[in-house]
Amino acid sequence: MDTVKIGKFLAELRHERELTQEQLAEKLGTSNKTISRWENGNYMPPVEMLMELSAFYGVSINEILSGKRLDDNEAQSAAEENLKSVLSDSSFSLEDRKRYFTRKWKREHWYSFVIPALIAITVIMTSALLDQPVGVFLGCLIPFPARIVGYNVMMAYVERNAFDGKGNDKKS
Repeated sequence: MDTVKIGKFLAELRHERELTQEQLAEKLGTSNKTISRWENGNYMPPVEMLMELSAFYGVSINEILSGKRLDDNEAQSAAEENLKSVLSDSSFSLEDRKRYFTRKWKREHWYSFVIPALIAITVIMTSALLDQPVGVFLGCLIPFPARIVGYNVMMAYVERNAFDGKGNDKKS
């Protein structure tokens, strides 16, 4: 897949709309630096962004991946070539995807680790000030069930995104 050609096509589409990289980034909810990386061919837009770009510009994902507008005759053969290219370029193993989605969930849900710790500290401090040893003991226990629940929620997210929903590896 020719990322430079794709990038030039994305830049051409943006120019047709008379948009700056900043304006496009704002519309797509990303940064102008990301748009620049796509247009320079340094990075490929993720699948979700390919769908948004396709809808926004009124072109097919196939055309974006081909780096040009396609007529009906070209579309079928280009689709086949693009599919082969995507499949051969997709080198992420199941473990890579699981690791990626675990990190992503932790970044997006950092508070699920912080809030139980803050509650536990608050309960322990308050109980200690009120001379309530049972409260101190209970405060020490709070992080454990919170961590178990958080871990289970995280793993459900990871499995939902790394597998096809049937327990099969998505690459198969």
